[in-house]
Amino acid sequence: MATTIVRDSDVNELNDPPRFNFGEKVKSKKVVRNDGTFTGAEIGEVLVKKGEVGYIKSINTFLQQFYIYAVDFPDRGYAVGMKGREIESLDNPPPPKESKTAAAAEGEPA
Repeated sequence: MATTIVRDSDVNELNDPPRFNFGEKVKSKKVVRNDGTFTGAEIGEVLVKKGEVGYIKSINTFLQQFYIYAVDFPDRGYAVGMKGREIESLDNPPPPKESKTAAAAEGEPA
């Protein structure tokens, strides 16, 4: 059985400004586990649960390709480095996605 590996090698976020700003309130879009880079926690240990709220503390780069956002989680008492795809803004949420039913209804004559 073949395994598909998803790579971000064709993406370079640094061509654009960061998606989030210092102090911006964000929430985690997924569970984040320690990959071995977080001191004081076992590899695989949950660092952040989906839906937890934090604030952008700093913005760095990784592999000259990605922005890494240090997100401070006050309830946990620490900050975790996260990619932009792992968080979403609560201060500037994206517009709601339009459902197919609503789009079809708008296109129909009255």
